[in-house]
Amino acid sequence: MSLQIDETAFVEAAQGSNNLQFKDEKQQARFELGVSMMVYRWDALDIAVENKWGGPDSAGKRDWITAVICDAFKSEKIIDVAYIEEILLYAMVDEFDTNVEDDSALPVASGIIDLYKQCDSMDYSGVEHLYTEFEQKQKSKASSSNRIVHIENDPLNPDTSSSEEDEDDLEEEDVEMDIDTETTVNAAPEPIVDDDGFELVQKKGRRRQ
Repeated sequence: MSLQIDETAFVEAAQGSNNLQFKDEKQQARFELGVSMMVYRWDALDIAVENKWGGPDSAGKRDWITAVICDAFKSEKIIDVAYIEEILLYAMVDEFDTNVEDDSALPVASGIIDLYKQCDSMDYSGVEHLYTEFEQKQKSKASSSNRIVHIENDPLNPDTSSSEEDEDDLEEEDVEMDIDTETTVNAAPEPIVDDDGFELVQKKGRRRQ
């Protein structure tokens, strides 16, 4: 890799604190949003979710990975890059039956550590950049999905036919469109936005310790 990443880089809780959770709610919310955005931009995981390698709840499993990382900061006093990388890699094996060997989890883990340091200094520019990048990507996906659904409509039969055969065809088309819509929602879950206009992480129940 051309980019040098220090796998030993770490963050440590302040003296007198038992964990790395921010006491300020805005700091914690921004950090959790940043974690979510870093997880979402991991190409290996994105491919696994798009292809449903983790089953029908693949999108939910991605959010669960975010929650596991955020929970780690709420329970640990010291977290380093290697620790987060292990969470990501083990999750891919356990939840998606995928062994990632291209070191792509390393920059994601390093980015999360960097975001924590930025949020600790109340610098949210990195989080804001990731969120803007995420929004643009989702809009692009939505546009592509809308074009696909539009093409599947039959322009030669815009009106409902009175024959039973035509009704059956329309029912089949409705099923196909419902499936396409559901796939789009799973790939891009609607975010929960706080008062400042930033997405909050949607927690999932922990699957494993």
